[in-house]
Amino acid sequence: MHEEVRVVAGECTATFDGSEEREHRGEVLTVVKPDGTVLVHDAGGYQPVAWLTRAESVQFVDGVLDARDGDQRLRVEVHDEHGTARHPVTPAGVPVGTCPDCEGAFVLASGAVRCLDCGASYSVPRDAAVLSETCDECGLPQLRVERGRTFEVCLDRECESLDERVTAAFDRAWDCPECGGDLRILRRGGLIAGCERYPDCDTGFALPTGVVDGSCGCGLPAFETPSGRRCLDGSCASA
Repeated sequence: MHEEVRVVAGECTATFDGSEEREHRGEVLTVVKPDGTVLVHDAGGYQPVAWLTRAESVQFVDGVLDARDGDQRLRVEVHDEHGTARHPVTPAGVPVGTCPDCEGAFVLASGAVRCLDCGASYSVPRDAAVLSETCDECGLPQLRVERGRTFEVCLDRECESLDERVTAAFDRAWDCPECGGDLRILRRGGLIAGCERYPDCDTGFALPTGVVDGSCGCGLPAFETPSGRRCLDGSCASA
């Protein structure tokens, strides 16, 4: 289900009360976004004459819109209404293919791929690239992600798990520098290489974005990353 934006056009007085009070009157267009952001636009430019970002509460009663956020308040009094409407809205993003379920457009925005028609949504790792190639099983786009090596996996983690691919490649591949135990591939927020002897040994390293490129001087693997060569241990300076 789509969210809605509300628009009200008319002769209005917009009063903002915050660190200072400002008042504007004119023929304006007031936009209320689903996240509570209120924008009051006049005839010129892109900058609203009054606004309140992500208000905690927004009410529209008897021709008065009242938006509040803490000690800030935006009040829009409609003296002569020309029109009001509600329209469906979605995040706008980069087109990245077609939804295999409904043939709607897929867009990448705010860390997720979303269908503009049916609303299906799939989270995307921050450093992943969405490919034009699609999954042979479900038809969704594939992702390219670097976690020790380059993996191409389905957008849907239920269809193909990045965690399982990385685990198959690197689980127990390296030794713990503190106790000599095996480093296991685990998910704790993100993917980490953590000692199998936890909690007796709590050594663990976040897997960086990049591919393994030989060994660091400390014995752990070195990674070639977008920001340069580094050790699995981000605090090590020997890579």
